[in-house]
Amino acid sequence: MTQCIDLLSRLMPPHPGAGDAVDWDSLERSWGTRFPGDYKEFIARYGAGAISDYLVLIPPESRAEEGAEPTFQGMEEETLNALELWRAKAPGEADRDRVIAWGLDSSADILCWHVTGDDPDAWPVAVWNQDDATWRDYPCGLVEFLCRVLGAEFDECPLGGLTLWGNASPRFLHHDEEQRLSASGLDPWTGEPDPFAGMFGQGPADQ
Repeated sequence: MTQCIDLLSRLMPPHPGAGDAVDWDSLERSWGTRFPGDYKEFIARYGAGAISDYLVLIPPESRAEEGAEPTFQGMEEETLNALELWRAKAPGEADRDRVIAWGLDSSADILCWHVTGDDPDAWPVAVWNQDDATWRDYPCGLVEFLCRVLGAEFDECPLGGLTLWGNASPRFLHHDEEQRLSASGLDPWTGEPDPFAGMFGQGPADQ
């Protein structure tokens, strides 16, 4: 596990200020399960954010209390979306296990864990590929999956786009840093002045 996160850190160094502190005990109680250790390491080192303006790592969040609405595009909301697709496409397995969403990409794919048992470190990554309208399991954890996508080590790209496939210089931005750069009038991904800054949210004129 440590080797994988260290490899990812060499491939994609986290920027200063990245990483999130999470009350995992509270979060895991709300979900009724532990979460994979490599995911906890990833969140501690990187936090929630995006890779190369393509893949979004969803912020870990506790499930909404009974009767409350889940956060829009949060972990629970995207898990509910994934479960609808899971039950439709894998009806034979839907009664035995489930999926929990951890990522989304610009190709409308949903990246999940396939919850196959009580050991979260053994859960494979499951990807809903929107182009093919299929689920595929990958026998590795989240961090190893990212490393193997960046190294183009699967038989084919698991995702609908090739932005990360064999990408030798991926870039991670924590969502707070992305918002900070946007608010300063810069395109977060190019560093160039953003002519649309302030039109759809806070920009220099709003400071």
